[in-house]
Amino acid sequence: MNSEEEFFDAQTGLESDDSGEVSFKDALVFDSNEGTDGSSEQENGVWERRKALPGETISRSNFSVWSILKKCVGMELSKIAMPVEFNEPLSFLQRISEYMEHTHLIHRACSLSDAVDRMQVVAAFAVSAVASQWERTRKPFNPLLGETYELIREDEGYRLISEQLKFWGKSVEAEPQGTMTLELLKHKEAYTWTNPMCCVHNIILGKLWIEQYGTVEIVNHSTGDKCILNFKPCGMFGKDLHKVEGFIQDESKKKRRVIYGKWTESMYSIDPKLYETKKAEKKTGSDPQKEGCSYEVEEDDELPEGQDTVTVIPGSALLWRITPRPSHSAQMYNFTSFAVTLNELEPGMERLLPPTDCRLRPDIRAMEHGDMDLASAEKERLEEKQRAARREQSEGEEEWSTRWFRMVTNPFTGAEDWQYTGGYFDRKYTDCPNIY
Repeated sequence: MNSEEEFFDAQTGLESDDSGEVSFKDALVFDSNEGTDGSSEQENGVWERRKALPGETISRSNFSVWSILKKCVGMELSKIAMPVEFNEPLSFLQRISEYMEHTHLIHRACSLSDAVDRMQVVAAFAVSAVASQWERTRKPFNPLLGETYELIREDEGYRLISEQLKFWGKSVEAEPQGTMTLELLKHKEAYTWTNPMCCVHNIILGKLWIEQYGTVEIVNHSTGDKCILNFKPCGMFGKDLHKVEGFIQDESKKKRRVIYGKWTESMYSIDPKLYETKKAEKKTGSDPQKEGCSYEVEEDDELPEGQDTVTVIPGSALLWRITPRPSHSAQMYNFTSFAVTLNELEPGMERLLPPTDCRLRPDIRAMEHGDMDLASAEKERLEEKQRAARREQSEGEEEWSTRWFRMVTNPFTGAEDWQYTGGYFDRKYTDCPNIY
């Protein structure tokens, strides 16, 4: 497949709540020989993206959410500062860009001639978008008002721009919401869906672990096809941990394919009749619930251990498999290889970036280098600076307005959505706010 030709027929849009917005467009390349942040490699004169963070994960064994909350009883939420040890060295805007780690699936969808085949690959892309959250139990830094992030990957044929749209002075945690919109212009198709719920267990006590659950409905607004995916909750004894099951139906509601797998591992598709046949063959033994047995629910919320990997049904087709994480991922906040590169300053990048880009945040930069004292001090300084800016703004007559996005009606869902207004890559940032 000619990847450039195929991908530029695809236009993708990632929509979140009113706290941030993203746009994906065609690619641009940095071609300067200027230095990096010192962590990238030069091999035969060719720059390569880094494979590790400058510093290792900082332990938070001496901290607990419970000990912090006990001290905050009666305080205003906006005055509660969570220790930087509970963060990972990325902004939330960088975190949502991880949806693009498996962009090759969009390339693949563009190359397929059958609408159902395209739908099942789009479904795999929707699942892959949350795969990097596995074992990522630290929160990203809250973006500052007006903060931006760009991600350009010429080799994968896209560029991304995101912008923080509201003040988070009274927020402790972020929850991504909203509609994902993917357009395949070559096929004149538009797909929309929402992400599953994400639950972090044992926030107060115990070992932190994450599960995704809920129903995701992917709609092809051109053909009427739908894919219904059920991200299953952990269940009794963890039997459904990480499992995803669903099906594709056409406009007449006829089932065309069954989709199954785990969002932490891989996804497969199979013919519905074959799936039901194999399921019936496998269904042996008794059901303890039907026999009147009961289970005692444990008080704690521990992660079940020893779970089996995906059981592949004969006749299935592999749609997607997760990219293995680096062997030293545990020493890098459980980052994927993709996540490791997100805060890197590429050669020549600093002179092109707007002053609002996440990579220029001193608290995140200090944390990824392992300097927690500096990271904590800078985080506190930036949060207070943002509060002061918010107070000044509330006293004035002008309201904050976004620079790169505007509110419009989504032509496919009819709901209000944010649309990229253009102009970002003209590289004219003289009037950008000084937020750092």
